[in-house]
Amino acid sequence: MPGKRSFEDQLAALDALRYGPHATAVAPLRKALGHRNNYVVAKAADLVREFALAELIPDVLTAFDRFFADPVKSDPQCWAKNALSRALAGFEHQDAEVFLRGMRHIQLEPVWGGRSDSAGSLRGTCALALVQCCGLPEPELLRHLLELFSDKDKSVRVEAVRAVEQVGSSSAALLLRLRAILAAHGPAHDPEGEPEVLGACYGGILRLEGKSTIRWIARFLAAGDDISAEAALAIASDRSPEAFSVLRERFVDDSHSHLSDPASDKWFRSVLLSAIALTRQVEGVDFLLGLVRSESLHAEAAIEAILRSGPSAETTRQLDNAVSGNARLARIVAVHREQHS
Repeated sequence: MPGKRSFEDQLAALDALRYGPHATAVAPLRKALGHRNNYVVAKAADLVREFALAELIPDVLTAFDRFFADPVKSDPQCWAKNALSRALAGFEHQDAEVFLRGMRHIQLEPVWGGRSDSAGSLRGTCALALVQCCGLPEPELLRHLLELFSDKDKSVRVEAVRAVEQVGSSSAALLLRLRAILAAHGPAHDPEGEPEVLGACYGGILRLEGKSTIRWIARFLAAGDDISAEAALAIASDRSPEAFSVLRERFVDDSHSHLSDPASDKWFRSVLLSAIALTRQVEGVDFLLGLVRSESLHAEAAIEAILRSGPSAETTRQLDNAVSGNARLARIVAVHREQHS
């Protein structure tokens, strides 16, 4: 099968470029970027980015433009466009129109039972790259990014949130607040994907505005659902006394014990304990160890939270001491330690 062998030889030749001087790779990579096969072009684009060969940017742009023609046939799965857009982003290319084209691209390809969009990664990459375009005024930039807040692909919505966060302004923070509030008071566009999107919002708001927003994010802990879990983990990422205080309050707040599903209540309490452990606060560790020492109903969840958080040697020693007189809890520690070692 000469054709197959030739294709494999071309890929091997590209891989071999890693072992020589990068300057000698310019000509073969330029040739590879002009190849009709999208997988060959994708490998070439990745090497252009890896070798930082800025002189090949015009060739990357030409290839990127070419694979928008009859894209389902010329670039199935968007392999070429994904790699080419990553290369342009890596070079901090400043032509916003290039990335806007990628952000708007939807590529429906045949799959079993219908068609599926394969361009989600492309839209996400181009959204993040657009933030680097210095010539784009902030209001215009945010208007473009907002269009992806309603994208059908969850991963694109997450990347859009991250792109807005990277804008880094008070306007960006307000847009993330608005996104979180609207989701809390209306039906989710995609219930299965919404928690991750909102988790990115909560984390972005906290990083942009600081500790003053912890109490604001805490409002989303009330429901005790997947979205609340994302809020808890976002708060925990601040690793501050304020974060621990809010999480502890939610854990001990009896007013939330009326949740209709006891299993969900138990699950969310374990999430809160894990979040408390992730704050890395001494007071948080003491709180968890207190649940263990008192043989609380939540002792096992506290043990798992401690061991999943990558505890220090001192915390591990304290945990061993806390269960030393209780054979059942000592077995639980041994089991979880084996699982998380």
